[in-house]
Amino acid sequence: MGITAKELAKKLNLSAAAVSMALNKKPGVSTKTRQMVLDAAERFGYDFTRISEKIASPGTIYFIIYKKYGAIVADTPFFSQLSEGISIGCMKNNYRLNILYFQEDEDTIQKQFEDIKYSNCSGIILLGTEILPENLIPFIDIKIPIVILDTYFETISCDYVLINNIQGAYLAAKHLINKCKFQPGYLKSTYNISNFNERSTGFYNAVRSAGMSASKCIVHNLPPSIDGAYSDMSELINSGEELAACYFADNDLIALGAIKAFKENGIRIPEDISVIGFDNMPASSMFEPELSTINVPKKYMGEVAVERLISLLNNPGQPPIKTEINTSLIKRNSVKEVNKK
Repeated sequence: MGITAKELAKKLNLSAAAVSMALNKKPGVSTKTRQMVLDAAERFGYDFTRISEKIASPGTIYFIIYKKYGAIVADTPFFSQLSEGISIGCMKNNYRLNILYFQEDEDTIQKQFEDIKYSNCSGIILLGTEILPENLIPFIDIKIPIVILDTYFETISCDYVLINNIQGAYLAAKHLINKCKFQPGYLKSTYNISNFNERSTGFYNAVRSAGMSASKCIVHNLPPSIDGAYSDMSELINSGEELAACYFADNDLIALGAIKAFKENGIRIPEDISVIGFDNMPASSMFEPELSTINVPKKYMGEVAVERLISLLNNPGQPPIKTEINTSLIKRNSVKEVNKK
């Protein structure tokens, strides 16, 4: 049986990274070191077909899903459609795809970073929905081309592909105000992530543009899951908390959980309270009534992220760009039109 790259590194007293770069003809080692590694590899019976297999494809893209809370980044249709878009983008360009999950555990993450450094990773698409700025720095420090998906940090210079959350929330709130003619309430996520913060901005922009006071909006802070939102909304209703005539929810899961609580307490949707969500998840069209919401072109987002990463791989040194994907309004049956005189 032939020698492995790691064993070769030990024999030559070189790092695994140096041997990998030499074998795969990547920059980062001197001509002398590269020749020494290639000579030793031949002498000790290294299997060079591994390299020819790699050459058949331009490389491997790593799609890394970063989980901090778990409730947002879960095995939902939203993220499976993103993954599908990334897979399609990779296949179109003949890149292999490797999907990894990073859990917020210091020891595990450090090992995963080390594995990536010495892997065949050409570039990274990082799903940063739940990530914080300090969690992002180690990914950038790896010095592998990277595109951040579904979040944005103004203080960190990088390539981003994300939803235009402000535009989407503005669309939803404006629709609610135009139809209901009342000050809208806000079903706000308890999770402090950039997507929800941007949706908050869009919501309040719509409120102010309608000549209403943002401070007069009734706000309920709810977990971004159906069960969590249902439980907390039920408690708020039973405690006699004041309710709004209509609500924008930070995502469909919050909207559906709240609607379940409203209906169990005899509150009719949309006759008594109107609700609009965000994400257009499949469940939004399966509930009664069907949920009005904001559609996000998830598969397209994934394909755009791949195209941007491949552009960085083919033309290094480009200035980073922020690509925002516009959303659209889906009108269903959870918002009632009020003819207010």
